[in-house]
Amino acid sequence: MPVIQHLSAIEILDSRGRPTLKTTCKLSSGVRASASIPSGASTGKAEALELRDGDKRYRGLGCRKAVQNVNTLLNKALSEQMLIQDTLDAMMLEVDGTTNKSNLGANALLSVSLSFARACSQEQGIPLYTYFSSLTQSKAAFPNLTINLFSGGKHAGGQVDIQDVLMVPHAASISDQLAMSYEVYQVAAEMTSKKYASRPLKADEGGLAPAFSSTTQMLEDAIAAIQNAGLKPGKDMSLAVDVASSHFYKDGVYTLDNQRLSSLEMIDVLGSWAQQYPIISLEDGLAEEDWQHWPILHKHLGKKTLVLGDDFLCTNPERIQKAIKTTSANALLLKVNQIGTLSEAAQAYKLARSANWKVVVSARSGETEDNWLADLAVGWAGDYIKIGSITQSERLAKYNRLLEIESESFTTA
Repeated sequence: MPVIQHLSAIEILDSRGRPTLKTTCKLSSGVRASASIPSGASTGKAEALELRDGDKRYRGLGCRKAVQNVNTLLNKALSEQMLIQDTLDAMMLEVDGTTNKSNLGANALLSVSLSFARACSQEQGIPLYTYFSSLTQSKAAFPNLTINLFSGGKHAGGQVDIQDVLMVPHAASISDQLAMSYEVYQVAAEMTSKKYASRPLKADEGGLAPAFSSTTQMLEDAIAAIQNAGLKPGKDMSLAVDVASSHFYKDGVYTLDNQRLSSLEMIDVLGSWAQQYPIISLEDGLAEEDWQHWPILHKHLGKKTLVLGDDFLCTNPERIQKAIKTTSANALLLKVNQIGTLSEAAQAYKLARSANWKVVVSARSGETEDNWLADLAVGWAGDYIKIGSITQSERLAKYNRLLEIESESFTTA
């Protein structure tokens, strides 16, 4: 059983230039392993709390307090003890003592949880995805890719209300899915540059972000890019849409494309998109606290698309259990840093699977060059993985890790 000899954290910068944590876990066997953690821009109200410094440095976003909590309190509590993942994570929750990790910070806890996992996999001489599989008793398998094409909302300055339109390539291998998506992305960059007389500016996750006149135009341009790349929409490539409705919902009204919509009218709009375009997934189609109408959304669209919960669920077992009970969704967007430890994320994963939901393993808008997410998606046999676009090193690190794993002995799911 592994014994932690020492934990140490430093403040590093994520892909947006904002601080985050990198923690190194040294075991008594001499194994050392590090993990860097992401941070989100579009965050749900029920997410575990990232601890930020709140001073003038980095406009209050510094992580020195979280770093200090790893280097002192967590290092003292966890060192020189024989631990497994569940007990490590449980001990950290006990030391923190809050329901939302606001004392030590979810960023501090997750950095320790992940660095310990990587150290354990190295000590056991197994791939990280195999270690992750052991936490959920899953059989490792490859996810299908969902790749950002166009972005709006909080990821791109709000030039359109919804957050992302993503490509979902239909091909047998990760390698082929990436090649298809690269071609569509390049065609889209060329097409929108001419159409909107603008440079191919990119959003937080690498998606293109021209000045679309409306959400419908965004979707139409996505279809045109697929067709101009020589592919058939719905056959060779489908779409996924991250609606992120909470960001344009207030006082019971959705304001989309300058239209004020009730919840039922919003469901009708989503239904019209699903009817008109080859959309396989609608993420956060309603606001995170619009619980009354999520079952109606699921009833109307759940047989045609994934009714996917992100801010709605926050990888939180309590919210997932409520959504299962009320038949409000059929898919979980799994973001480990929404809940704060691997063990809690594994619990959320198991709940989703117990309801026969699909699972989409997701990165965040603020990422690092660390690639553990690819191993997590393979180890937990995610149905899909949402990394970002096919640009930028913090995204490509995960895609390249998937290619590396694919070169081994698995058959692509």
